[in-house]
Amino acid sequence: MLSLLGSARSLCDGLTRRDALRLGALTVGGLSLTDLLRADAEAGRNGNHKSVIMIYMCGAPPHQDMYDLKTEAPKEIRGPFQPIATNAGFEICEHLPKLATIADKWTALRSVYGSPSGAHDSFICYTGRSTRNQPPGGWPSMGSVASRVLGPKTPSVPPFIGLAPDAGHPPYGSPGLPGFLGIGDAAFRPSGPSREDMVLKGISADRLGNRRNLLTSLDNLRREADASGTLAGMDDINQQAFDILTSSNLATALDVSGEPEHVLNRYGKGQARKVGDGAPMNLEHFLLARRLVEAGCRVVTLNFGRWDFHSDNFGKLPQQHMHLFDRGLSALVEDLHERGLSDDVAVVAWGEFGRTPRINANAGRDHWPQVGGGFVAGGGLNHGQAIGATDRLGSKIADRPVHFGEVLATLYRHLGLDPGTVKLPDLAGRPQYVVEHEPLKELG
Repeated sequence: MLSLLGSARSLCDGLTRRDALRLGALTVGGLSLTDLLRADAEAGRNGNHKSVIMIYMCGAPPHQDMYDLKTEAPKEIRGPFQPIATNAGFEICEHLPKLATIADKWTALRSVYGSPSGAHDSFICYTGRSTRNQPPGGWPSMGSVASRVLGPKTPSVPPFIGLAPDAGHPPYGSPGLPGFLGIGDAAFRPSGPSREDMVLKGISADRLGNRRNLLTSLDNLRREADASGTLAGMDDINQQAFDILTSSNLATALDVSGEPEHVLNRYGKGQARKVGDGAPMNLEHFLLARRLVEAGCRVVTLNFGRWDFHSDNFGKLPQQHMHLFDRGLSALVEDLHERGLSDDVAVVAWGEFGRTPRINANAGRDHWPQVGGGFVAGGGLNHGQAIGATDRLGSKIADRPVHFGEVLATLYRHLGLDPGTVKLPDLAGRPQYVVEHEPLKELG
């Protein structure tokens, strides 16, 4: 047994007490050994099965047309949609009937704020922070933080996966950026034909190992000339690639063909092509997200649609987005409960801000950073409630402001990371908290 008491006497492996203390001060990837051990103890690096699925609703959905209807407002404010009662007692839009029947399993957020401007950017959804005044390297997304601090649950499944193709407007296609953590903790992005490259075909593991050794030798030749730190991140990426290639776990998780027919029918297919410069409305991505967290992924981000309706809001919204969103999210929430995963997997769905109270001349709603909202489900949290409220016009917060960072802090706590204590060094070496808010007390 190791002992750290007494003077500089030798321990069982020849180390002195002073040596052991020096080792404890060494850093690994910017974290001290003490930090790593604390994170292991608090989050259970090898035993923590908690995961998060984040659905980014590209372009910002209209809060007052989905979960915060204003029936007493003037016609030019309230729009034509009617509210329906949920099984939890609060009301949501008539075009979300499936979610209404399972509202006891999710929470409506009606007073989310924090977007720094009316510009479209997914950044605040993934980080809980503004793009302004960032530290050197930029703020990392929650998925990248989980990748760095918790690491993979299983070597063959990346800890952070993004289900989004590139988009015409880049933030609509972003899975969340690694910021100052670097490319080694960026999202793994499987899409289309690349899935076929995730398994070994016509090559043995030994031959793959030989190619890996050659790649390492070539990298070593360039390492001294690399001042950016990119190659250090590539080490992690290469390791991840070899782990994936020597196991079928990820490829199997991405293949939904083995799912029972009733499960496939529950989710449906949706729309695989991108909506304008936004994301697809691919309902199979909801199913893939569930399969990926089951396979061991810690954070899955899923980009869905293009909710930026400056015109024909009341025609496009129910016919396109709400119908598919209602089906996909309700299927995911029900599936998690039926498979016993509702305590282990937290789900959040939201956009970067809300929409204007007043309907414009083109029957649309414009950008409104003053207040928005979203959905939270799973995670063993207290659900069946609506948190926060806006005024009669849906224009400003009337009760319980909820910052994006509070929701991210809640999700970090679910993952086993204390947002009040976990710090990571930026590129200047300064320790930074992963988020600057406390978890939502209402969610428990």
